[in-house]
Amino acid sequence: MTKVPLTISSYTLGVDIDFEERVKTAKAAGFDGIGLRAETYMLAVKQGYSDDRMLEILAENDMKVTEVEYITLWCDPNKTVETPETLLQQFKEQTVYHMARLFGVGHINCGLMEHYPEEVHVKAFQELCERAKELVIGLEFMPYSGVPDLKSAWNIVKKADCDNGMLILDTWHWARADTMKEDLKDVPAEKVVSIQICDVLERRYPDTILRDESMHDRLCPGTGWGDTVGFLKAIKEHGIKPRVVGTEVISDPILALGYQKSANMNYETSIDVIKQAWPELLG
Repeated sequence: MTKVPLTISSYTLGVDIDFEERVKTAKAAGFDGIGLRAETYMLAVKQGYSDDRMLEILAENDMKVTEVEYITLWCDPNKTVETPETLLQQFKEQTVYHMARLFGVGHINCGLMEHYPEEVHVKAFQELCERAKELVIGLEFMPYSGVPDLKSAWNIVKKADCDNGMLILDTWHWARADTMKEDLKDVPAEKVVSIQICDVLERRYPDTILRDESMHDRLCPGTGWGDTVGFLKAIKEHGIKPRVVGTEVISDPILALGYQKSANMNYETSIDVIKQAWPELLG
């Protein structure tokens, strides 16, 4: 099996780190690539980095951007009405397309916080896939969102029936949605574009603030109660071949240890669980 890039997802190194430091920190830890969000890309632009300079920094450090995110609000029924919010979202979406093409990333992560009837989700997802053209749209389920579990995510992708409509699987959401490997049985393996790994606390936050746990209090892969190894084994046994494995450990306490320490911890724990569950990913 060809080596799958191990990526440090954007939020894992926070939202304030300088672009060049992000690249060098990830490289020093051992990662193959970095993830970027629209917001972190725009921060780099604000800091004075041109597209050409970003590409030069990546080349100088033998690194790539291998994950681009995050499209939201794509299902808003009022998205055709020009308001400051809808215009901002349209700009963000176009920025993400630009990033994917600039850095040669063939897929884009997306999610949906709002709750609408399924037929609205399906139609909007079709339209999003059409706008993305050659880029794959990876839909990520999140237990506190409008797409709360694997079944609902797959129903949207299946009914939309777009060649470039696929799924993303994340350990945190998998665990907190109480997903079992049997839940994959109706999902074609080729419809999962990438995966993200981390781990979860023993005691979950209350449902009313569950998103806060996801955004501030994840654990390094294999260090908690989410069975990251079991997650990887389930995906492997299903025949899924991810384009990217992203380490997405969004954690205030871990990040407080410093960028390099955080990156090193995340790399070492990621490699450990991959070696246990799916060493072929490492090539």
